[in-house]
Amino acid sequence: MATAYQELGATQVGHLTRTVELYLAGPSMLWWLEPAATARVGFMASQPKAIGCLWLGQSINQLTGALQGYIYLVYVDPAHRRQGWGRRLMTHAQNWAAEQGYDQLSLQVLLDNLPARQLYKSLGYQDSATLLHLDL
Repeated sequence: MATAYQELGATQVGHLTRTVELYLAGPSMLWWLEPAATARVGFMASQPKAIGCLWLGQSINQLTGALQGYIYLVYVDPAHRRQGWGRRLMTHAQNWAAEQGYDQLSLQVLLDNLPARQLYKSLGYQDSATLLHLDL
């Protein structure tokens, strides 16, 4: 998680430990993508040399109040990008969410993460909110 945030320009990542404590303890799942993975067998238990990961859980839809599947993190090592791994991880996320009985799967993506946004759009994800901030 720290690697993903640092790639996007984060200067502080200490808060991520608290994020993991808050969300991984609840109803969430974490998968590691190992180098020898194939499209059929790509999601393994914890592996020391993972090239990617997928962290899923649940959240509440702010408009309807319904529980929904939520993608906390999807990450593929830069050396393994543009090989279909992100798309496979996202397909796995959709299947997992459907198996859990969720009617919706959501995620947050930073505006300047254009490759990720293009992937999500190609998979049918739609914009539903914009997160705004004001530096004080």
